[in-house]
Amino acid sequence: MRTLFTLLMTIMTATLTYGQNKLQADVQKTRLEWLGEKVLGKHTGTIQLQSGWLTWSNNMITSGEFVIDMKTIRDDDGLTNLENHLRSDDFFSVEKFPVSKLVITGSDSFEKGTATVKGSLTIKGITNPIEFTAAVQKKDDGTWFYSNIIVDRTKYNVRYGSGKFFDNLGDKIIYDEFKLKVTLLVK
Repeated sequence: MRTLFTLLMTIMTATLTYGQNKLQADVQKTRLEWLGEKVLGKHTGTIQLQSGWLTWSNNMITSGEFVIDMKTIRDDDGLTNLENHLRSDDFFSVEKFPVSKLVITGSDSFEKGTATVKGSLTIKGITNPIEFTAAVQKKDDGTWFYSNIIVDRTKYNVRYGSGKFFDNLGDKIIYDEFKLKVTLLVK
């Protein structure tokens, strides 16, 4: 009886995963670039992907999970004070929340090269739904996904310098949305 049960479970698992490919992120080649803007300027930088994977079936992403190492926030100009401020409780509370996570729940078909991707994003332990457009390109070294994700930081209790929450900031206002340019390689 136990052998029959094991055989049935194996067949069911094979049926459910047939045609799905689990692709692992190449964390060395993947690039995450951020852009934060304020009234009198902007800052750009990078952050590193710690780990990630997605499942691909019938020209769609069916699931995925990406962990972002918040300790790796870097400013392109090498401003150590800015990097430390971004890691502080004013912004991302990196000591308390060392990682952020993007969980993908699915996508439209990438039949024409682009699709809408849906999931949830967790920053500072706060999770909100997210939706963005991504493009795919298959190359010799793997499958590349490209996206520009816009995140409203105030939804994740990142309120420092926000005109929504503080009065009389004048030209010190930091815009609530930041952009994350994603260049993701999976294999």
